[in-house]
Amino acid sequence: QVQLVESGGGLVQAGGSLRLSCAASGRTFSNYAMGWFRQAPGKEREFVAAISRGGGSTRSADSVKGRFTISRDNAKNTVYLQMNSLKPEDTAVYYCAARYEAIAYVGTRFDYWGQGTQVIVSS
Repeated sequence: QVQLVESGGGLVQAGGSLRLSCAASGRTFSNYAMGWFRQAPGKEREFVAAISRGGGSTRSADSVKGRFTISRDNAKNTVYLQMNSLKPEDTAVYYCAARYEAIAYVGTRFDYWGQGTQVIVSS
């Protein structure tokens, strides 16, 4: 089992920044690719960004490209999502997820999920 705990969400004005963190425990963190997803009220969960086990490969959704950056620190068992130039449409609950070995970009391919952290961007 892998336990994931997100933090760093909150209320921010449009144009502002937040950094989300996801702390992992339970298994060898570096064996897992990590991803961030989000779900806005009334909408389906959507992919935000993903990072490979070693951090050498990343991918972001077109909607956040150039504004959000995913990174990880395997020594700290933590994955981050730096969010800049936030927009009201970025308002959602953000979830981190872990997938054993291979990087993926679809939620159903991830094995473990955190409880989520709320991000609200005011206009």
